[in-house]
Amino acid sequence: MNDGDDRSRPMTYREAGVDIDAQDRALVRIREHLASTRTPFVLSELGSFGGLFRVPEGVDDPVLVASTDGVGTKLLVARMAGRHDTVGQCLVNHCVNDILVMGARPLVFLDYFAVGRLEPEVAEQVVRGVAIACRENGCALVGGETAEMPDIYRPGDYDLAGTIVGVVPRGAVLDGSRVGPGDILFGLPSTGLHTNGYTLARRIVFERMGLGVDDPLPDIGVTVGEALLAVHRSYLAALAPALDAGAVSALAHITGGGLTDNLPRVLPDGLGARIRLGSWPVPALFDLLQREGDVPRGDMLRTFNCGIGMVAVVPEPAAGTFLAGLERVGETAWRIGEIVAGVRGVVYEGDLW
Repeated sequence: MNDGDDRSRPMTYREAGVDIDAQDRALVRIREHLASTRTPFVLSELGSFGGLFRVPEGVDDPVLVASTDGVGTKLLVARMAGRHDTVGQCLVNHCVNDILVMGARPLVFLDYFAVGRLEPEVAEQVVRGVAIACRENGCALVGGETAEMPDIYRPGDYDLAGTIVGVVPRGAVLDGSRVGPGDILFGLPSTGLHTNGYTLARRIVFERMGLGVDDPLPDIGVTVGEALLAVHRSYLAALAPALDAGAVSALAHITGGGLTDNLPRVLPDGLGARIRLGSWPVPALFDLLQREGDVPRGDMLRTFNCGIGMVAVVPEPAAGTFLAGLERVGETAWRIGEIVAGVRGVVYEGDLW
């Protein structure tokens, strides 16, 4: 081989595209954030191959509930805006809500952060957001994975996913079996798009409307980035008093599929949901997306949450207790419909647009 032949020189992992030193620098940045979420039940230290956690005492016949999810193409908006902390909060809160609908409270969380080229400052922003939401939800961030894969992701690209484990007493599991005809549907407000519908929303805002991430959204009062990066809220604090009082038959987290697809997931055979459109105020962001995208009503209700991020199914005798629990924590809910006998699914009355 001649001296100019690349095959004659040593190869390193860094030259192949993976910088372990950058991973070490990122770990130094995020160590404090992980430590800030530690609870008395965490038994392991950062850097272990797995996270050790002791199930809290006082849970009668404990059942563990686990869920995994991601943030979707909201990450592309974060990249455009150069702001990466809110997506970490969205990830945790989404997962908290997904186990909350089973009646579970969060115990531990693990994140998976995959990149084309690791930028420690971006990783630190993401994990800072994860840690903020973990602290707010009383959940310990016990570990995770940072994967640098230049042959999978382009420089600047990253993906984010998380796994949560929570616990619920067996007798308090919400599995839809308690739902009955006449139960009231209460909708709790969302804080924007949450983590669903971004592929359509981005096409409407960036392509059809021709706006940039720093441009103001007409009639909204904030920039495109501020509106689209609003944090997907957690409903744990809002619903804890009502859950503790046994005032809830079922909960539905309104994510991908909207009200149309998510409510039937908690309904037994022979029962449907009747929803009165117009019984809650639809935020201006959804009005703008529908108008500018000329989105049909059915697509709006299956793509976006349209202002309702969680639906509680409440027996009519427990409605007062449910609303009193929300009032104690300063939460709002609207009566949006009821459970009726019939085919499992959602029937809409009225209109939004």
